[in-house]
Amino acid sequence: MPPSNSTVVQATGKDIVVVETDLPGQVQRTLTDYLQTRSAEAADLDPAFAAAVAELARFVLGGGKRIRPTFAWWGWRAAGGPAEGPAAQAMLRAASALELLQACALVHDDLIDESDTRRGNPTVHRKFEQIHRESGFAGTGIQFGRAAAVLLGDLALSWADDLLHSAGIPPAALARALRPWRAMRTEVLAGQYLDVLGQFRGDETPQAALRICQLKAASYTVQRPLELGAEAAGAGPDALEALRRFGSDIGVAFQLRDDLLGVFGDPGVTGKPAGDDLREGKRTVLIAEAVAAAREQADQPALDLLRDVLGDPELDADRVGQARQVLTRLGAVAAVEKRITELTGSAMLALHAAGLAEPATSRLAELAIAVTDRSH
Repeated sequence: MPPSNSTVVQATGKDIVVVETDLPGQVQRTLTDYLQTRSAEAADLDPAFAAAVAELARFVLGGGKRIRPTFAWWGWRAAGGPAEGPAAQAMLRAASALELLQACALVHDDLIDESDTRRGNPTVHRKFEQIHRESGFAGTGIQFGRAAAVLLGDLALSWADDLLHSAGIPPAALARALRPWRAMRTEVLAGQYLDVLGQFRGDETPQAALRICQLKAASYTVQRPLELGAEAAGAGPDALEALRRFGSDIGVAFQLRDDLLGVFGDPGVTGKPAGDDLREGKRTVLIAEAVAAAREQADQPALDLLRDVLGDPELDADRVGQARQVLTRLGAVAAVEKRITELTGSAMLALHAAGLAEPATSRLAELAIAVTDRSH
């Protein structure tokens, strides 16, 4: 990621923000300002609603690598968008809207998966269960927590649209940017539904897992944010196609790395319990590769173990360790690492052949490595 030392230049009496030296910090400040405004509106409606909005704001501002705005920004720059001035500030606000969309997805995803923690803190539905207990409310904490998470996730999605439309992008550029924005919103929900469906169907094929990976992760993490920035800057068809190819491959590789971390990651780094993807019963590409290998090798004990641990909410550290050994022994870990390497390589070829504006090509190459070779 770019180094974190913000630069602000005084010009003609106005602040011109040069975002590239501190993009995550600039996104954080943009979100902070925006959420302060919306929180004030919530306070005018009702103090109880304002308190709920405060929890949403804490969730949005409480962490995250700001990957999606970063890719949107470099899509903008790759297509010739300026690094400073009013147009750049408008693009920064538009890119920041992606973090509110991400907040919606995470809040709802945690609810669907019944996850307890996110970034080392209670998930939103668990937080509101705690509020229910401490406040002595009637009814059940589980029901209250679920309802609050659904509503606050919906609110984050609504505010994402509001921020994008109010960012200050000219109407023609906004109309172009809305094409990938709308596609992204639908694709991530399609991927989420197929993920849920696959768990209930017990679909263990690599093809099904890869399709979910493409829709749920690649599209809205890398490909569509890149397109959004490029469309806003007026990219031509060739540049857009190159960014799509690059974004699709890096997006899938990003999710494959996430799948590995979901089983092998260090909880102190990832902020989630070890083996949480196993407890949630996620049919990832990693699991699909292992099941396919176990069938090919007629390894029934391995198949039995994998099916036993998947979806077991009481899975302990010993069983997680056994599952890790099986995934490694079957060659699933090596197969996923191979896919990551191949996808990263094909993405780099598409990027360097595109002839995009510098420093965007160099920064996108750095980002590709950063998101596919990481520990959290």
